Amino acid sequence: MGAHNETCTDMEFIQLWGELQSAQKMADHLRINTRAVHLRRRWIEEHYKMKLNAKDHRGALYDKNRPKSFSPLKQVELGMLDGTVIVFSDAHFIPGQRSTAFKGLLWAIQEFSPQVVICNGDAFDGASISRHDVTEQPATTVIQELKATQAALGEIEEVAKAARHNVKLLWTWGNHDVRFGNRLAQHAPQFKEVLGFKLTDHFLDWEFCWAVWPTDDVIIKHRYKNGIHATHTSTLNAGVSTICGHLHALKVTPFQDLRGNRFGVDCGTLAEIDGPQFTYAELNPGNHRSGFAVLNFFNGRLLWPELVHKFDEDQIEFRGEVIDVGAF
Repeated sequence: MGAHNETCTDMEFIQLWGELQSAQKMADHLRINTRAVHLRRRWIEEHYKMKLNAKDHRGALYDKNRPKSFSPLKQVELGMLDGTVIVFSDAHFIPGQRSTAFKGLLWAIQEFSPQVVICNGDAFDGASISRHDVTEQPATTVIQELKATQAALGEIEEVAKAARHNVKLLWTWGNHDVRFGNRLAQHAPQFKEVLGFKLTDHFLDWEFCWAVWPTDDVIIKHRYKNGIHATHTSTLNAGVSTICGHLHALKVTPFQDLRGNRFGVDCGTLAEIDGPQFTYAELNPGNHRSGFAVLNFFNGRLLWPELVHKFDEDQIEFRGEVIDVGAF
């Protein structure tokens, strides 16, 4: 197919279009001309029976049925009625860091026995294969980060399965996670089907997907809108409650219209906010918080989302209490 950029797969093109929604921005990003972008766009629309709409000045409303009906990207529907889902995001696991929020997550899983535990993207950091300039902080290697991620998720698996034997473990793709496969696809495409060349090969107990729908009115995915008001604009444009990561803000924003309340949730980061993973911030203060989200469902409806956040070293705050998690 002549319109294909050899370093950009169909899935990557679709994901990037979802972020940019502009042929010119796509062309600039991929360093190709706009005609090539349009050829690729039309081919993907025909091949995958989907539409890649361009952004207009009003911002199109997010149709919750369209991704399920037309997107080739994998999504998981849970059909939740009653129960608990714990969502953590942006762990950016590295060797030698066992954050307070991570210990709090183990405590919460043990305490609430959730039906589902969701890693909402960017568990793997991929600093050494990122596009950011190298800083003075020595970057960890891919194998070091991979082993750190395996060890941390192994602890989560162990606690989750002890709390509930049939717990479901899900992992939504984050932009850092896809660095692993993207780098290999660009530099060693001949090894595509070799075991170990996909991130999924290293985490067999976790089911990978692009989004999770606990109910038809709630979507969990790594990222949607950006900016300081992302929790508001995400649920406003989605038309459903949105549970996202990526921005590390850890907050809940309610939104009400004639159909009732829905929520925009930022799951924060499971890492320490001043950790070496974030040297790219150049010591600037960020509106970041370390913690995760607890979602409870009753009769198929999402109750007001709750947040667990770091209070102090080895202490978390939840439901008006300070809880010591140093034993985890």
